[in-house]
Amino acid sequence: MKSSELGLSAMYRILKKAGAERVSDESADELRRVLEDIATTIAASAVDMSNHAGRKTIRGEDVKLASKAFVKS
Repeated sequence: MKSSELGLSAMYRILKKAGAERVSDESADELRRVLEDIATTIAASAVDMSNHAGRKTIRGEDVKLASKAFVKS
């Protein structure tokens, strides 16, 4: 199993804050996998945007623009 960047306890808290009465280990782990996949995709897109702009530093605006593909308006 590969190492995770996100803590499992945070996934339990997120699901609880969303209104779940009970949270299974499987659901918390799956949420972590999904969020890491989305975060990796957003990060890669933000890096591309920064490189395209001729910068080495990723700015908040890069991440915000890259995340637009995942945010419902």
